[in-house]
Amino acid sequence: MMRVSTLPLLCLLAALALCSCASSNAGKSKIVTTKGTRITSVRTTAYTHTESDHIQYGARTAVGTGLRHGTVRSAAADWSVYPVGTIFQIEGSPYLYQVDDYGSALVGTNTIDIYQPTRAHMNAWGVRNVNIRVLKWGSFSKSLAIMKPRAHHPHVKRMVDRIGRSS
Repeated sequence: MMRVSTLPLLCLLAALALCSCASSNAGKSKIVTTKGTRITSVRTTAYTHTESDHIQYGARTAVGTGLRHGTVRSAAADWSVYPVGTIFQIEGSPYLYQVDDYGSALVGTNTIDIYQPTRAHMNAWGVRNVNIRVLKWGSFSKSLAIMKPRAHHPHVKRMVDRIGRSS
């Protein structure tokens, strides 16, 4: 399990600048990869809001926002590895991904699930091992605040317990 508590100030400022302008620059220019924590060979899968295990939640994330598939895209992960709010870029991709969701199948796997708007897009993504650059690490305390009231679900309890053991 990789944890980084701080990033160099320059990297953090660059990541924040990219995120704040991402929606206003949609379709205008590609996002340039900045320095960040590079993680190689990350297993990624895809999900969509019409899958049977996601229908009860609709097109909403675990934080309560709408699933995104624009310049900034939604991603689901084990929040004890990639806490809520983590922003990363897949090398070679112009998009930013923000961890705003989790899934029971992701806990303990170090897999990141990439949101896709349709089943066809989901199937086209399949399973890919990619290199990512974490531009901004999310917050374990925010992850806990969201998950603790939901800890009656076994997969959520596992994430809460894992964060608690590493604190």
